[in-house]
Amino acid sequence: MKRRQLVRASIAGGVLFGIGGGAIWLSESLSGDNLTIEAALSRLNLLASVNLTHTGEWNSQQIFTHCAQSIEYSMFGFPRHQSDLFKNTVGQLAFSIFSAKGKMSHGLSDPIPGAPSLASGGNSKIALSRLQKSLIEFNQYAGSLAPHFAYGELTKKEYEIAHVMHLNNHLQEITSWQSDQRDA
Repeated sequence: MKRRQLVRASIAGGVLFGIGGGAIWLSESLSGDNLTIEAALSRLNLLASVNLTHTGEWNSQQIFTHCAQSIEYSMFGFPRHQSDLFKNTVGQLAFSIFSAKGKMSHGLSDPIPGAPSLASGGNSKIALSRLQKSLIEFNQYAGSLAPHFAYGELTKKEYEIAHVMHLNNHLQEITSWQSDQRDA
């Protein structure tokens, strides 16, 4: 009899620990107020006037181009998709977790499946301008949105959140400084 009570108490304790841990994990999330196109554009406007460097595998031009591709594909269609089974299970679960947390974490040098390769040379200011333009066009877009290659069908608001979380995740690998404050 005592053994059964111990098993039940252990299970109940594990469930409560899991719920408590999940609540703490979710409470660490960013405010949803900053997951807007306007907030992203404001952040990008600050980058337009400073020197940029990167800490990851991709340079700033590649990062800006990759993020612009994702936004453009949401309006006109992604070149390749995960299976419907993946999108309806893992993909939706991942998007739900990212949305609840207010931030995304993914492979920062993983290209969009089927997208053109990202050349390492190029002008980061032109790529930044393309990214800004794609955000503005998405914000004004009134047509049907294409399913996301991994998350499946998203509303416009869900896509906005996904785009900004995606951008914020990539911007973690970009550092900037004023040209007159650069270390020698």
